[in-house]
Amino acid sequence: MISVTIDKLKFKKQLSVIEQIKLKDFLYNWVGGSSKGLVDFFHLEYTVDVFAKMEKTIIDTDLLISDDDYFRYITVTEDNQIVIGVLDMNSELKHRIITLEEIK
Repeated sequence: MISVTIDKLKFKKQLSVIEQIKLKDFLYNWVGGSSKGLVDFFHLEYTVDVFAKMEKTIIDTDLLISDDDYFRYITVTEDNQIVIGVLDMNSELKHRIITLEEIK
């Protein structure tokens, strides 16, 4: 994953239902499971604050993404880049762009 600062990204203000479903499916497959097995453990909810995202809603279940980064949300930029928001060991929010190599 490529780390970027938030000022370099332009997030979508809204996600269509299709984009929401695709982001969920992408995330579940990317972490190595099917959406059926992870839905109960790892619930994502569509939220819109400053930007639209699929956010983890159950706080007591953390998903370790890489090294010491814990998943918080997944979204899409206006350039259709998939971006994951993670908290590092210092509880700092970071944004990571998923590269094509990681999707394969």
